[in-house]
Amino acid sequence: MGIILNLHGLIPMSRVNGPGTRSVVFFQGCGRGCAGCFNTSTHDFSPNKTMTAEQVLCQVPDGVEGLTISGGEPFEQPSGLLALLKAARFSPRRTLSVLVYTGFTLKEIKTDEARMEALPFIDLLIAGPYDESRPEKTALARGSTNQTFHFLSPRYTLNDLYLPARSEISIGADGSLTGTGFSRLSSIVESI
Repeated sequence: MGIILNLHGLIPMSRVNGPGTRSVVFFQGCGRGCAGCFNTSTHDFSPNKTMTAEQVLCQVPDGVEGLTISGGEPFEQPSGLLALLKAARFSPRRTLSVLVYTGFTLKEIKTDEARMEALPFIDLLIAGPYDESRPEKTALARGSTNQTFHFLSPRYTLNDLYLPARSEISIGADGSLTGTGFSRLSSIVESI
């Protein structure tokens, strides 16, 4: 069995969490404490939904362009993050693009060898703490204007990061609601 990831949830299909149609994985646990965070239910480090990277990828439907990884804070589980990134990149089924949201800056990530190992497997890193005093008011794929885009592969450009909406709500087969995106209204309702 592979490395176990502590997750908050997974949204199989989203159009407001990066370019194209994407699956979104929310890691559980964050010690950053950004004031006004949309996803406070992801902050507790207690085990929530534990899965391997392979189990996560089995829930990604056909027709999805890529994987968006958010949280919580993905880089606070560096070995789990790396396992998921490698599985997405080297899946025998298909290769997924990867976008990662983090409250760390790129400079902070580069000071930690375990965290730095993930960078070669990420197409786009959106980095920096959420700053509620600087909300993003355009359709760009970030929560606040201080967060920076790091294009770690040539797969995407800034033009790809203009989203069709700032948030969305999905209705699951069981009638459950899942909200996602960049507003308090879209904080995660329930997933997986």
